[in-house]
Amino acid sequence: MLCWEGASDYDASLPDGSQALHANTFMHSSRKSSVPLPWSSTTHATHNMEQISGPPAKTGTFYQTPRSHPWRPTMGYEAVEVTPLHEQPITNQLVASSYSPSAMCSDPVTFPNLVTGFERNPQHAARAALYTRYTPNEWTTSNVCTYADADKNRNYSEKVRSEAVRLMRETDEKTSQGQRDAARRLGERITDITFWRNELTTELEKLIAESAQLTDTKRNVQKALQDLEPPLHIAQECLYHRESRKGIELVHDHVEKSLLVEVDNLRASQEKLSQLLAKITKQLADCRAAQHSLEDDISHKESALGIDSICHQLNNYSRGINYYGGIEKYDPTVSTPGTCSHSERSKSCQLRSDAESLINAVATSVWDCWSNTNNAFNNRASEMLEAKSKMQLHLHKTHQEIFDVEKHIELLRKAINDKSNPMKVAQTRLEARAHRPGIEMCRDNAHLRLVEEVCTIQDSVATLHRKLQEAEAQHQQLLRTKSQLESNLKQKVDALFIDREKCMGLRRSFPVNNTIKY
Repeated sequence: MLCWEGASDYDASLPDGSQALHANTFMHSSRKSSVPLPWSSTTHATHNMEQISGPPAKTGTFYQTPRSHPWRPTMGYEAVEVTPLHEQPITNQLVASSYSPSAMCSDPVTFPNLVTGFERNPQHAARAALYTRYTPNEWTTSNVCTYADADKNRNYSEKVRSEAVRLMRETDEKTSQGQRDAARRLGERITDITFWRNELTTELEKLIAESAQLTDTKRNVQKALQDLEPPLHIAQECLYHRESRKGIELVHDHVEKSLLVEVDNLRASQEKLSQLLAKITKQLADCRAAQHSLEDDISHKESALGIDSICHQLNNYSRGINYYGGIEKYDPTVSTPGTCSHSERSKSCQLRSDAESLINAVATSVWDCWSNTNNAFNNRASEMLEAKSKMQLHLHKTHQEIFDVEKHIELLRKAINDKSNPMKVAQTRLEARAHRPGIEMCRDNAHLRLVEEVCTIQDSVATLHRKLQEAEAQHQQLLRTKSQLESNLKQKVDALFIDREKCMGLRRSFPVNNTIKY
């Protein structure tokens, strides 16, 4: 009854709002069952967050009172040390017969009686009255001290009650102010979380769009890398075909230089595109990691927003509120909201720009090398056509000259044969005149003329034979020239077929102008 009366007196001294708060607190503290909150099953608090149901005295040092029971006032007697009595043997004089055990034989204890003590033991009664009685002054002084102590205690009690009422009002106001400030901070936090959630959602959408664009760029780079294989194969095939040229046509001409430059350019472009493709692949992985981080952050903010919204709606009359011992000591790791999505999107944009620039540069360089090689092929074909025409003209002239030399040889041979009869006539005359008799065997003018004629014919025949030999040698030289011209003409025809039909046929059949346009 003392406990309930104390509680009633305390409630009566509180203001109306405080009485309701105290009643509600007392009602919730005495309730055995509580409604679980959404985060109760998912909290990561340590063992000092033990849920406690019951009076506030069990929650921790903050709610403990300096006394074991709320209805027992602190009077100071708890610190009084109990001094035990001196030990003395139990004798028959100390034990009454009515309280002595049946198995113990002893005499009863007798105490002095001030009323009848004079009859039994007058000396002992006088001695007891001398040592146990107070004087009237001592009695009066004791009463005055008792009154003073009572007044002092009443004044101190009144002071304690007034201070308690003031403290209760101050604590109620501080508690209400703290609760309002906490609710305001929760509202601000809800606004911040909502803002950051919307920002992260927008950033996630931008990152997803950027990842899609980067994926398209990756496909373009892969297509460009694949499209470089046919031109490289064609350039290498052209070099292989041109190796089948023969003779003087195996020349390191401008076409071969252009083909080698084209092959080097295609291989360098493939290497650049491969490196760019590796960078894009790594950037896509980083973008996916950033996207996963954003999604986790958004989901965490959704959960935090739900928890903070419920906390913001809680009040002193809400269901499910309870004591959680040691929750104020739980200090989880708090992180500042942040994301690397901006940097990843910037890197992705830069990579897309680099990829587009590189693809355009590769397309331009491939087209330039392709065009230069085609122009070199056309120029070389024109040169070989011109050389072929000149070769054919020289061959025709050589044929005509061979025909003329052959006719000239026949004329020389006929001329030599025509000198045989005059030689015979002249020698016959000389031989006939050698049979002249006597003095007629003189060296006359006729003899001299015949000898001169024979010598002249012999010189003419010798000269004709030398001319015939020269003509025959020239005829052989013309035949060799003809053979060389025919061989060169065949080589030029073959080289022209290789360049114009095989190589240019491959290059004309491949639509490189449509392949490298992205």
